[in-house]
Amino acid sequence: MEKYIINGGNKLYGSVGIQSAKNSVLPILAAAVLTDGKVEIINVPQISDVKNMVKILSCLGCNAVYDGNNLTIDSSSADSCEIPSALAHELRSSVFLLGSVISRFHSAKIAYPGGCDIGLRPVDLHLTGLKRLGVKITERNGYILCKCDKLVGNEVMLDCPSVGATENIMLAAVRAEGVTVIRNAAREPEIEDLQNFLNSIGAKINGAGSGTIVVEGVKKLTGGQYVPIPDRIEAGTFLIAAAMCGGEVAVEGARTENISSLIHKLRENGCKISIKSDT
Repeated sequence: MEKYIINGGNKLYGSVGIQSAKNSVLPILAAAVLTDGKVEIINVPQISDVKNMVKILSCLGCNAVYDGNNLTIDSSSADSCEIPSALAHELRSSVFLLGSVISRFHSAKIAYPGGCDIGLRPVDLHLTGLKRLGVKITERNGYILCKCDKLVGNEVMLDCPSVGATENIMLAAVRAEGVTVIRNAAREPEIEDLQNFLNSIGAKINGAGSGTIVVEGVKKLTGGQYVPIPDRIEAGTFLIAAAMCGGEVAVEGARTENISSLIHKLRENGCKISIKSDT
């Protein structure tokens, strides 16, 4: 078993750059399946979740090419609607691919997703939302099997504002016929980022961040380049580390409006934090 041994007690000095948010990059990667155009994502974190998602995309027939920390996905050759069970078990976010794969192939097969074991996080909200758009779902031998003749827009009321379910329904609805309205939607910044990415490649979505999201289905999406928002969890982690250890740390590339509550609390507890437009 791997372990980290930290010999603490030292003050922290220096600067650290913040990568694109993992929780934005993963659904954006899933969204790349929706278009035959090339999608380039800038400043992608080199972490296991992202690498596993790229492996899944490759298994679906997509072509993924890294250029440093930038990643280009070409889904024009995608030819499979089955998400491999071994990879699905390792990555909870593989469930995001349901909406995209169903939209593209009108069929999808996925093993129950795994990944982070923070409590029981069933996919019922995802499946209920997809059913509202016309997807027929059966569960057999640990697999979720989805089929539809076509996706049709509808009103979806979420029992709770699930981030994953909100994103999955957005992905399924973006090329559905008609209009989809998602009520009690999650309001996290990553939801708005997914909306902004999809709109940048031709989608018609508004309302992300408000609790009610309206998706007007389109027939086709294009490719493009996109810079996801910086990771607020990573930025917050370094701020807290500096607060605990003392010293002076510059967190570069953070979006302060997404960590304003944390900044307020740190200042409230005696930390000196200055904000500059270029950090």
